[in-house]
Parts: sequence; C-alpha cells; structure tokens
Amino acid sequence: MIYKLYCEQPKNNSMKHSILLVEDEKKLADTLQAGLSENNYDVAVAYNGQEGSDLFANSEYDLIMLDINLPYINGYELCKIIRQKDKHIPIILITALNFIDNKLQGFELGADDYISKPFEFRELHARVKSLLRRADVIQELAGEKILKVADLEMDINKKEVKRAGKKIVLTAKEFQLLEYFLRNIDKVVSREDIARDVWEMNFDPQTNVIDVYVNFLRKKIDKDFSSKLIHTQVGMGYVIKTV
Repeated sequence: MIYKLYCEQPKNNSMKHSILLVEDEKKLADTLQAGLSENNYDVAVAYNGQEGSDLFANSEYDLIMLDINLPYINGYELCKIIRQKDKHIPIILITALNFIDNKLQGFELGADDYISKPFEFRELHARVKSLLRRADVIQELAGEKILKVADLEMDINKKEVKRAGKKIVLTAKEFQLLEYFLRNIDKVVSREDIARDVWEMNFDPQTNVIDVYVNFLRKKIDKDFSSKLIHTQVGMGYVIKTV
C-alpha cells in the first residue's frame, strides 16, 4: 500500500489540535504520525486497542483515529468505549474492511467518518480538518449564552426569551425547540431532525406533535409581531430566519 504525504504551511497558531492514532500496522502508523505532525498536529500513537484505551483515559484529545482490526481491543469496541465517555469527540475509523455492513456498524457505534485503505494522505487530512472545524464550531456554539435572531433574544443561563424587549414565557419543551432553531438559523430542519435532536426519538410520521409545538412557538414569538421568524418549507421542514 502506498500512502502519499503532503504538507501545508502551518498556521501561525500556538494552539495545536491533538490527535490519538490507534493503528497496529507500525509502518503506516509512523507514516501518518509524521505527516500529521508536519501539518501542525500533536499526534499520540498507540499500536493496540488496550494501549489506545489507556491513552484516551489519561489524556485529552481533539480527534481519534482508529483501525478496526486491533489487538486486545478491536476498533469497534474501542469506538464504543470512547463514545460512552465522550459523546462529542470526532472519531474516524481507518480500515481495509470496505463493506457497507462494516461501515454501518462503525457509524452505529458512534464513529463520525470512515476511510478505507489504501488512501492518499491528503484525503485523510481533508477529513481530519473537516471534522475538527465542525467540532470547533459546536464547541463555540455550546459556549454561547445569548442566542439572537432579529429582535428575538434567548438567554441560555437565565432561561429567558424576549422579543423586542417583551418577555415571552415558554414551557421547557418549547424552550428546547426554540433553542434548536436558534442554533440552526437559516437552516431548514426536518421533522426527523427535530424528533432526533429535541425529542431524542425516531420520527413517527403518524404523529403531529412536532407541528403542534411549532404552532405553540409561533403563537408566542410571531403572532403579535409584523415580522415573522419561523417559516415552513413545504415538504422539507422548518427554518427560523429574517425575511
């Protein structure tokens, strides 16, 4: 197998992302460590699943890369262990097992991406950068305590919502739903998205509970104002935006 490396000029940034690479093929592991290090990442390497589990338990990382066929603890089991302890850290599975069932199993256990051997380093690096960008955005959003769109403002800490300075009283579920919309401004979210992320359940097409709660929100944040914020995209879902 040939893994081509390429390097970009490191950004002038004192904060490096840290990566844990768990790969039992030593030559490949060392090659990937070298390539990632040259692209300004801090990379720790484990050559078996048990060592990877120990490193994860004792250090903090921004991203995990796992081979599946690992000694002692395989990549699937290690992915499960990591996901139980950290629900947000990006995980990439690296493997020669390229069947759809293998990919689905990895995703079901919490992996975020999957790359099949052999591959070019720049493809792997592109996936690493993409997942780290997404994780950085999620972390940044999670740190925001005031969410706004137009004249609507939500204070996460105080659990308060105001529009044009007027306080709006919401139930707990209405607050969760509005927060979800505000964290996805200008993005159409489907009923399936809302069921999964707000109700934490599979979407039942026979129920109209989501539509009912959206209507509850509309009555409270849109009804008394000329500018409407919650919009229906027919056949697709809902979006909060200014028009």
